[in-house]
Amino acid sequence: MKIAIGALLVVAVALFAAYRNDDAIVAKLQAEADKAIAAEGGKGIRADFTGRNGWTTRHPTLHGGDDLDDGVRSRVARAVAAVPGVGGVHWANRKARAAAQEAANEPGPFHCQRDVESLLDVRVIRFAQSSAAIEEGSELLLDEVAEALKPCRGSIIAVSGHSDAVGNAAVNLRLSRERADAVRDALVARGLPRDSLRSEGYGSARPVEGLEPEDPANRRIEFSVISIMPQVPTPVDTPDAG
Repeated sequence: MKIAIGALLVVAVALFAAYRNDDAIVAKLQAEADKAIAAEGGKGIRADFTGRNGWTTRHPTLHGGDDLDDGVRSRVARAVAAVPGVGGVHWANRKARAAAQEAANEPGPFHCQRDVESLLDVRVIRFAQSSAAIEEGSELLLDEVAEALKPCRGSIIAVSGHSDAVGNAAVNLRLSRERADAVRDALVARGLPRDSLRSEGYGSARPVEGLEPEDPANRRIEFSVISIMPQVPTPVDTPDAG
């Protein structure tokens, strides 16, 4: 009995230490997020690192800034998401979601690409260091990406991996390809047909416009939805064409 009580006390102390450690980590993330928000002119925006259960989380919710234009809000969200240790962010209000829904009502397949871009506007698909293994924290984001792409199953969807220009170019190229393949396979596992997905890696050949090739923000996965034009039969292909 005494041994059992002792074991429970050890577990309790360990859990308490873990919570204290988590609180310290999140407090540091909070400070860095506040700096990132201020640097992007996000007056009135705050990052809340408290989850629904009241515990601290590395996935902050952004509040406020409704009067700011979408460009500022987007830059703020990207800046907070780029803070090392942050697992992704989302807005508390429905403004961004309403804009995505408006785009989804447009005809043609390209609304799917815009829907995915709106998801990746504030969150990124994360991988283990120097690996093509997708981090567990990105599984939910991949679920949402797959759902956004499913209405466009009649189109070819290109999944492209990109890297920065730091390190060996051949290694970066290979890793960008492997990461694009990993995302393609994850989408197939979520119900998208493999034959409609094309994966390719470009290494550091296509940096984000306005960024230096060495900027870490160039490490990314992008999606392009390509419309399939209906084939028009020629007189030779048409039965009884003469």
